[in-house]
Amino acid sequence: MRAVRVAVYSDLEYRRDDAGVSSNESFLIFIVQLARHLERLTLVGRLDPAPGRLPYSVPADVAFVRLAHYSSLARPWSASKAMARSLRRFWSALDDVDAVWLMGPHPLAIAFAAMAALRGRRIVLGTRQDMPEHMRSRHPDRVDIKLFTAVLESCWRFLARRCAMVAVGPQLARKYRGPRVASIVIPLVEEDQIVTLEEALNRSYDGELSILSVGRVEPEKNPLLLVDVLERLRDEDPRWRLVVCGEGSMLEPLRRRLAEAGLDEHADLRGFVALDGGLRDFYRESHAFLHVSFTEGVPQVLFEAFAAGTPIVATAVGGVADVADGAALLMPPADESAAVDALRRIVTEPALREELIESGLRRLDRYSLDEESLKVVRLLRG
Repeated sequence: MRAVRVAVYSDLEYRRDDAGVSSNESFLIFIVQLARHLERLTLVGRLDPAPGRLPYSVPADVAFVRLAHYSSLARPWSASKAMARSLRRFWSALDDVDAVWLMGPHPLAIAFAAMAALRGRRIVLGTRQDMPEHMRSRHPDRVDIKLFTAVLESCWRFLARRCAMVAVGPQLARKYRGPRVASIVIPLVEEDQIVTLEEALNRSYDGELSILSVGRVEPEKNPLLLVDVLERLRDEDPRWRLVVCGEGSMLEPLRRRLAEAGLDEHADLRGFVALDGGLRDFYRESHAFLHVSFTEGVPQVLFEAFAAGTPIVATAVGGVADVADGAALLMPPADESAAVDALRRIVTEPALREELIESGLRRLDRYSLDEESLKVVRLLRG
């Protein structure tokens, strides 16, 4: 394959310290994987002026173009001023690239696509989630945000009819029509991080039973359902407890709800935990992984649970069924009874548990981090 210089824009938030640039989103692992197959990779993103180090580092051989910082698109005035300052920096960044990968829908991604077209650069678009559905769940009372998101989505779909598109998950890819639409998944799992079948099957279910939930603690993730599920399970069997790894606006409401239900001593809210900072251990020590989102693309946490040999119960939303059907127990969103029944079955039906664990480990054979990144690289090379 011929060499190519690529700039990647995603609305990740970065920080810089003496050790370099870092981000708190594991999606960065997938992005920098592209550098293995490119002449040069440049990341473009908003730089938080606050000092500090975030869990995922940008390698020294990957360039970084700093954009003006804003805290949230939900504060449109401050965000628009910051984005206006970013246009000139992206225009200059185009001097040294042959192609761009732009993650959206996002106002800057649309503006950057127009600028790249003017400069004659190859354009590949990308999307990780159903943005209108995501924003409806996060801001159910904000009509202005829903309208704004609908406009962004329409613009993104219009561009996808003219540019190559990378969508995370087959379900999301089916929503885009264009000349080149590629579906990928993001399995941030290396071979040496996968437990053996024997190790997974030796996990004892005779003592305390731990449910693990990992991800942003936001309204669209439906975290309060975890309390209802835990309460019903403990009414039947006091061995159950809950571990939540993640941060977000619903973390304190979740903490209060647990206290009101008298469950705060049976739940551990760990906040953000990086994969290499102990999260993999939480997966391996848990007896079931519970995913209760209202909306999703293809959550990489499913692959992390597969790699740990942890049985999964998940809502059949977005691309979850495409990658997990047959290797997890799926349920409708917000169905407390279905979640309780599925978790109960994992404990009381050893044959089912073994089947889920074995199927999950086999499912990892279908996906490779390097092969999925190559799908993007091929589009960037044209």
